[in-house]
Amino acid sequence: MSNFSNEKTVNLSVNWLVFLPPWILLVAMVVVSLVNGDVFIAGLNAVTSWILNNFAWLFNGTVLFCIFTIIIVFISPFGKVRIGGRNMRPIMSFTNLTWITLCTTVAAGILFWACAEPLYHLYSPPAISSAEAGSIEAAMVSMETMFLEWTWSPYAIYTVATLTFAFVFYNMKAPYSIGSALLPMFGEKVKKYNSLIDVICLFALVAGMAASLGTGTLTIGGGVERVFGIESNPTSWAVIITVIVVTFVISSISGVMNGIRILSDINAKVYMVLLVFLLVFGPTAFMLNFSADALGAYISDFFKMSLYTGEITGDSWAKSWPIFYWCNWLAWTPITAVFLGKILKGYTIREAIVCNFVIPSVFATIWMGLFSTASIYYELNGYGFYEIMLNKGTESVVYAVFDQLPLAILVIPFYLFIVFISFVTASDSNTNAMAGLCTKGINQEEQESLAWLKVVWGVSIALMTWILISFAGIDGIKAASNLGGFPNMFLVLCMGAGLLKISRNPKKYDEYKEDYDESGNPIKSERLPIEK
Repeated sequence: MSNFSNEKTVNLSVNWLVFLPPWILLVAMVVVSLVNGDVFIAGLNAVTSWILNNFAWLFNGTVLFCIFTIIIVFISPFGKVRIGGRNMRPIMSFTNLTWITLCTTVAAGILFWACAEPLYHLYSPPAISSAEAGSIEAAMVSMETMFLEWTWSPYAIYTVATLTFAFVFYNMKAPYSIGSALLPMFGEKVKKYNSLIDVICLFALVAGMAASLGTGTLTIGGGVERVFGIESNPTSWAVIITVIVVTFVISSISGVMNGIRILSDINAKVYMVLLVFLLVFGPTAFMLNFSADALGAYISDFFKMSLYTGEITGDSWAKSWPIFYWCNWLAWTPITAVFLGKILKGYTIREAIVCNFVIPSVFATIWMGLFSTASIYYELNGYGFYEIMLNKGTESVVYAVFDQLPLAILVIPFYLFIVFISFVTASDSNTNAMAGLCTKGINQEEQESLAWLKVVWGVSIALMTWILISFAGIDGIKAASNLGGFPNMFLVLCMGAGLLKISRNPKKYDEYKEDYDESGNPIKSERLPIEK
């Protein structure tokens, strides 16, 4: 690849070596699954079982490594380095940047699982806890698990990859490729593998996006059935997926500063309204008290739960839950990092950590602290949520929670709207990044990829998603996530190691040598006005 970083205008063209292999593999998976769905799912489960049985320890270790990396980078002098040099102007305000980051990473998963997942852990707690099913102890473990899986740990994974790509792309002026993020670790020789790395990450994200779109579709399908009486089945799922994909493709084609910025702003405000509504009309005292207790337990047991694999006890809980989530986050991470890193220009590394790690983690902690504890409260007080979940599906629990609140007839459509916008926002950003990796000519000035590539990826992922949830349901979603996260785990480990290398001597890697004093320390700079 050529370094186009100093060119003002370039001709965009398709990078067929990056686009065709993952797309053909995706089409092949769709064909096989249609011809023989049972064989497809059996093969998918066999591969993912091998991954989890042999690498559970490494998934856990990767997450802890990312957390320590972010802490080290934040407190180091490297935190003062400005992405793109101290004369780089941001393309958006810090508020817009934060909303886009939050909505891109949260997606529909936090809405789908916040109420239902605690019930799984309440009645099937991990063996390491020694808690009895349905007990107060199991409820505490359930909330510890929600904080573990949805807050600081996943955002550390995203942030490591995002910071590495942003610095390499803007400050090292490397090509627009995920492989470029390996330059600090392996040097210039890694450039010849850029296309191969992009191919692997594109396929991994396809699996991850199919899993996430699947959860969003099931959630909306359950809500539509609840409000309008239209049965949640493969036919309604096909309609829902079509509407979602058409919307996010149109948004993606309109550009980052139009579609994604507007959608994320709407999305974030709706999140806040829902949180306030639940806080006011839900079991407020219980939610706040239980959240405080569980947060303390989470901090106390953090390392024990973060490293648990269940190998000695023969417990499959860790592989079915926390490690499943590590696979899911990792499947999204590299491509998401390309998008989030691209919009970070003009901000310091430390500001980027606040935006990508601190604020989203705090938000997720509050969200789980309210929605998950509310679900547990109603279950422990005899409302039968667990039975509802078993009889009507995972997606039904959140609607059961809303049924206990006033104005449910208005809140549920409002909730459906936020699920829809959440997934559109996340898919918009990732489709943008996917198409960008398949486009030759992307650089610091020209960052919009070919529109038809966004359409192709959107349609392909939609078809894969429909097949996944129609023939495999939740089990298929989990298998796809595991498959997508495995190769990316090694990539993120290398990115993290490279980021630590940069933090020790940023001047060595930074093209903007004038931004450092004679001792090699970054010179503090003020943020410039937003780029017009």
